[in-house]
Amino acid sequence: MIFFGKLKKLDKLTLFIMACLIAIGTVAIHGATSGTNLDGLHINNMVLFVVFCIPMLLVAVLDYTILFGKMSYILYGIGIALLVLVMFTGENINGAVRWLSIGSFQLQPSEMMKLATVVLAAHLLHKRAGEQLRLVRDILPICIVFLIPIIIIMKQPDLGTALVFVGVMLSMLWMGNIRAVYMVLCFSVIALAVGIICWMYFADHDLLSKLVKPHQLSRIQTFLDPTSDPDKSWHVKNAMSAIGSGGLSGDNGFFLRRGFIPYAYSDSIYVVIGEKYGFLGSSVLLLLYFLLVYRLVLIVKDSRELAGSYLVLGLLGMLVFQIFVNIGMHIGLVPLTGISLPFISYGGSSLLTNMISIGLVLSVHIHKDEIVLEI
Repeated sequence: MIFFGKLKKLDKLTLFIMACLIAIGTVAIHGATSGTNLDGLHINNMVLFVVFCIPMLLVAVLDYTILFGKMSYILYGIGIALLVLVMFTGENINGAVRWLSIGSFQLQPSEMMKLATVVLAAHLLHKRAGEQLRLVRDILPICIVFLIPIIIIMKQPDLGTALVFVGVMLSMLWMGNIRAVYMVLCFSVIALAVGIICWMYFADHDLLSKLVKPHQLSRIQTFLDPTSDPDKSWHVKNAMSAIGSGGLSGDNGFFLRRGFIPYAYSDSIYVVIGEKYGFLGSSVLLLLYFLLVYRLVLIVKDSRELAGSYLVLGLLGMLVFQIFVNIGMHIGLVPLTGISLPFISYGGSSLLTNMISIGLVLSVHIHKDEIVLEI
């Protein structure tokens, strides 16, 4: 009875927005795989959605404060152990070792590690009770919490997922009441690093090629100087052309049908929406994302204690960063990297992570009126 009582408190609008996004993703996956050897992948996506509703709802009715304290360290430790396990027994797919085989399901531990890291970081921020973060006692431990999985994930290699951790870390530190001077210093270091890379690319290309991996250098070249090698900029140029050809309401998918868009069902699925459904389809997608972000901000605002607020803010930072980078890399705003579009791209681990994220958000909403216990 308690279970069903809590289900009645679910934020139905958030669930509706999520369901709309997954419906759009399923339609886009069908459009990307129809007539190919992956035809029918959209059916798998619907089945995964139905199955993953179970853990999402279980997490939603669970009091999220249970995940804090010692449990946050346990979850983080399990996540690190799985990442290490991938290094020894992971599946090698397209030159990357990121997955563990569980029957017919390919689990990507780095996706689930996002949740464990956000939970632990939220716990550490909550311990400070809103006071300004101290450099050694607060900021440094939180940075280490994020740095450990980043280093392991970079070895897979998976630059896209590693960048998500960086984005989430910066957003949580900012909302956790870090000194402005520290944040300015952090962004200055990032800007300096980007500037050095740009300078080295044009001034000392040979040195840069020794410091970064070939595929990373290729993406830097594609972003900074796309005309220098048409073959390396082929993906981005086709993506931008395909989105542009969609016009107001879309076309028949010329670029998609000719196979000019690699991984159209996963990382490049925004191109499918832009080409087949045009400006109107993209606008609907962005509007739904805006509404989802708005609902999450309201849940943060209504939360009675900081633990829930920090948790939702971390998950919000994760979603927003992925949305911005995925769409941005296909319209030339940021370099091309492997980041999925939340609730839209095909991928079991990604969908499970995003749905559990919504479950955690719903848990904060459901338990906002309960007596707050010390964590």
